[in-house]
Amino acid sequence: MTEALPPHLSPPVEGLDEPRLIEDAGHALRVGRIAEPVLRDLGLRLVRTKISAAAGATVQVMAERPDGVMTIDDCERASIALSPVFDVEEIMSQAWRLEVSSPGIDRPLVRQSDFERALGHEARIEMTVAINGRKRFRGRIEAVAPGPDGPAARLLVAADDKSESPVELPIRAMVEARLVLTDDLIRAALRREKAALKEARRPAARRPTAEPRAKSGGNLKRKDEARGAPPAPLGPDEGDPNGR
Repeated sequence: MTEALPPHLSPPVEGLDEPRLIEDAGHALRVGRIAEPVLRDLGLRLVRTKISAAAGATVQVMAERPDGVMTIDDCERASIALSPVFDVEEIMSQAWRLEVSSPGIDRPLVRQSDFERALGHEARIEMTVAINGRKRFRGRIEAVAPGPDGPAARLLVAADDKSESPVELPIRAMVEARLVLTDDLIRAALRREKAALKEARRPAARRPTAEPRAKSGGNLKRKDEARGAPPAPLGPDEGDPNGR
């Protein structure tokens, strides 16, 4: 017999609790840990938190649904939910503004599933310790497999003679991993967007019960004004298009 969930709890979402293997550092780590349960209640998961000196102080929160989608509505919901929590926790000692965005096309890779979805694409990776005498790598992600130190990404690194040599990089030992914006990556993002639009146009009666994928690949942002500052419309060129 299956026990019904209490009315205040929603069914678990696959992938929602998948841990980040690459976490932020310093003060951003604390802010991210405050943000994670708030985002989870919205069906979202944290990708990255960054604190920059832009416009005085900017707290950047990058999030997504477990399937990699992050819509403008998702950004707005997350921003509205995070702002009062950050105020209560007093995450900054000065006036600050909140910026919530999607990961974008050339996204950071922080979970095992991120690497699995990125198979065949190029990535830039920086390690905490040197492997084969180097800490920085750029190459094509060939596979993700278990290793002695947890999941590892197999990267095909190009040599001077245009050949490719494989290197196993433990994901937990990475400082940062990010996709490289290539033509292949852009084409893949456009294919996903086209499929999402096609799904959205299907008659409601024929759609599956799950919410269709919305446009992915762009940086969809909502920016809160600094505390105490009067609201003002945002300029079209305000902010980093990569959410950095």
